[in-house]
Amino acid sequence: MTPNWQRVKDVFCSALEREPAQRAAFLDRACDGDQSLRREVESLLASHEQAASFMETPVIEAAAQVCGEAPRESLVEQRVGQYEVLSELGKGGMGVVYLARDAKLDRKVALKLLPAYFMEDRERVRRFEREARAASALNHPNILTIYEVGQSDGQHFIATEFVEGQTLRQHAAGALLKIGEVIDIVLQAAGALAAAHAAGIVHRDIKPENVMVRPDGYVKVLDFGLAKLTQRRTAPVASEGTTRIVFKTEPGVVMGTVSYMSPEQARGLEVDERTDIWSLGVVLYELLAGHAPFEGATTGDVLVAVLDREPTPLAQWREVPADLERVVCQALSKEREERYQTVQELSADLKRLKQRLEFEAGLGRYAPSEDGDPSGAPSSAYTIIDPVGRPTHESGDGRETRAPRIAEYLLAQVSRRRRTAVLVLLGLVLTAASVVYILQFARGRQAIDSVAVLPLVNVSADPDAEYLSDGVTESLINSLSQLPGLRVMSRDSVFRLKGRDLDAQTAGRELGVRALLMGRVVQRGDGLSISVELVDTHDNSHIWGEQYSRRLADILAVQEDISKSVTERLRLKLSGKDKERLAKRYTENTEAYQLYMRGRYFWDKRPGDVDVLEKAIRSFNQAIEMDPNYALAYAGLGDAYLFSAASLGRKETMARARAAAKKALEIDDTLAEAHTTLGFVKMNFDFDWPGAEQEFKRALELNPNYATAHQFYGAYLIQSGRSNEEGMRELRRALEIDPLSLALNWHAGSMLYYTRQYDEAIEQFQKTLQLDPNHSLSRVGLAQAYLQKGKLAEAIRILEEVTTARPKAAESRPGLAYAYAATGKRAKAQELTNLIETSAQGNVTYHLARIYTALGKTDQALRWLEKAYDERAFNMFFLGVEPAFDSLRSDARFEALLRRVGLEN
Repeated sequence: MTPNWQRVKDVFCSALEREPAQRAAFLDRACDGDQSLRREVESLLASHEQAASFMETPVIEAAAQVCGEAPRESLVEQRVGQYEVLSELGKGGMGVVYLARDAKLDRKVALKLLPAYFMEDRERVRRFEREARAASALNHPNILTIYEVGQSDGQHFIATEFVEGQTLRQHAAGALLKIGEVIDIVLQAAGALAAAHAAGIVHRDIKPENVMVRPDGYVKVLDFGLAKLTQRRTAPVASEGTTRIVFKTEPGVVMGTVSYMSPEQARGLEVDERTDIWSLGVVLYELLAGHAPFEGATTGDVLVAVLDREPTPLAQWREVPADLERVVCQALSKEREERYQTVQELSADLKRLKQRLEFEAGLGRYAPSEDGDPSGAPSSAYTIIDPVGRPTHESGDGRETRAPRIAEYLLAQVSRRRRTAVLVLLGLVLTAASVVYILQFARGRQAIDSVAVLPLVNVSADPDAEYLSDGVTESLINSLSQLPGLRVMSRDSVFRLKGRDLDAQTAGRELGVRALLMGRVVQRGDGLSISVELVDTHDNSHIWGEQYSRRLADILAVQEDISKSVTERLRLKLSGKDKERLAKRYTENTEAYQLYMRGRYFWDKRPGDVDVLEKAIRSFNQAIEMDPNYALAYAGLGDAYLFSAASLGRKETMARARAAAKKALEIDDTLAEAHTTLGFVKMNFDFDWPGAEQEFKRALELNPNYATAHQFYGAYLIQSGRSNEEGMRELRRALEIDPLSLALNWHAGSMLYYTRQYDEAIEQFQKTLQLDPNHSLSRVGLAQAYLQKGKLAEAIRILEEVTTARPKAAESRPGLAYAYAATGKRAKAQELTNLIETSAQGNVTYHLARIYTALGKTDQALRWLEKAYDERAFNMFFLGVEPAFDSLRSDARFEALLRRVGLEN
């Protein structure tokens, strides 16, 4: 007799509300002898408990099968299109899955069908079709392959590959998996999710039932029935003019399986890739601990745990590496911004951990036992691992058992073997241990002498918070660069890698450093989260990592903690003075510090943008208003005025730069940046060459790793006529510190040009253009060197291209006019010169002097040089070494001008 399906539904739902142990007694009462009713309910309960169907969705949806009408009869031994149905594999809320044979291709397939009584529900049909489209769009070895999506006699179906194996739930049942196997499984699943996310698809139902493990250990991720197509972060324009379909869940609609739902998913909020990262983190925790991180007697209790409670630390269930505990914690962060932002980030951490564990196992290092005692409590026992990572103590059936401690093992040998055999064994153990110790000691004691702080990633919802992540990066660079014996890449070099997806070894190779410090910054209101990791670039191994969750007001303390931890991990020997430098604070006012970071953020964007310099000046001034004794803010203000808006006039801006630098030094005479700024003003504007040298030397004494001080001091030595060799040595030192800096590479090419080393200058400019092919100053410099080498056509071609691309750039038109004049194209040179004179401003007076010298008009050239001197034009300190003025050097007027500039001919 067919039972009433509404009755089945009522009894089934009531049974679910009771504890499993109470259900039999309840069914005795509820079914009252109706065996047909009881069989149907028990069948549904069994499916609920096992949760192991081939393409399962939450059982709460499976309950919908008992609504409305009886299910259709089985299709076993029937035909659906070209598929011969062989047997039933399982049922889920979104359909029945059969094992079938493809009659055309003679292969086994899994055939998923939507029940007939669901066809009336448009939402279910839409979700079924969405699953088909989403999954069929994916092509990855760890994702279930879709063969066909179709209909037969009104029956919707999906034909997929048939995976022989077990669900991850079944695979992990009965015993804890080894840590290495867990990591391998999760990495494969993460690879599948990365491919889906790249296609704009979020799975939204990652759980052990939706991960199949084949006998060979290969993993397949199943069931994109809850997948959601999301808007691509960067949506390319399709040439066909089609529009990408975006599916969204209505707010408040909860989809997924409760124990694996992310907090945002449980709240019915919009989800993204980070939801899958959470669910994968739950799976990772469950595989390691043997049970889910969020549990409860009822669905409501589980949801409360997901939303409000932190999972029990893994260390209470088994002994795991601290780094693995950290990975799980970050994956299960309730705040999306603090979670891993991409599956690739999670995979990278797991791969590094896996490599380290394999390396340690290969050395024969002792590893924590994977099983623990019979009570389930963590065991302090250790298992000896052989060089290929296998436990040496195994049971007769090949399964790992608890290994005896080393002392127990040796004593047992004494009772069974001769003394000589024991001595041999002991000798081998001691020899192996000595090798391990020596390797570890050599590796651990080897001080790392170079480090780069990669730009910390801003993962805050507010893009305006970029100044914060950049500011923290720069502050860490400045702090670490104060330490002797440590080469720290400057901001210019590391920020050239910003936004590039590089592994540690590749980034380390490009920067030429032994270690990388990298991380992420999240700001939410007054809350601040900074996670950092120190990585050895030789082997991508993890040296140290930490996550700091503090108030924004504690940002200074966080940076101090990070710097201190890095120096400890790098095994740097610091004097008391070094430690004081590391812990030194220039302000206690957090708001002033944030304004300073904002000012530096704008200052670093200065090339060719006057507006950002004005924003930098405004931010530094606001910081000074908050803390009038903030020396760093004055130093920043001085730097901003060095190259600030021409509307104030060069004399005014340089006067303000000098005043700001002096004020910074009145407050703190140990600021290398302020000494360097003051030295530049004295050299470039005051023509006070002895005073400039004093400031540059003081800056280098305070901070030998300050690349800008080496750069300016090298320019001083060359332009003052003191020593070309020493000057180039200083510039090479600057490039060692900051090899990817455009400014330094361009400046090195310029100094080679001024020292008449034209071949070397050409090579250096070409190297700079490899960093940025559109760097106009380097292109102009290259053309000038070509002119001196007689490559006239090539020089003019480059200058014409630069002028076309950037007609208003300070060097473009004057550079081209000079080239025309130097190559005998006088008419073109004069025409362009007349145009330049009508809009003469800034540094153009100096350039006009060069053009008229090339035209042979000495009087006009000298008049423009006098005007350039009165204006203190930027390039006047090149006067003594400028090749363009060689024809003027015998003129008494030029000699007198050189003396006024403080130079000798």
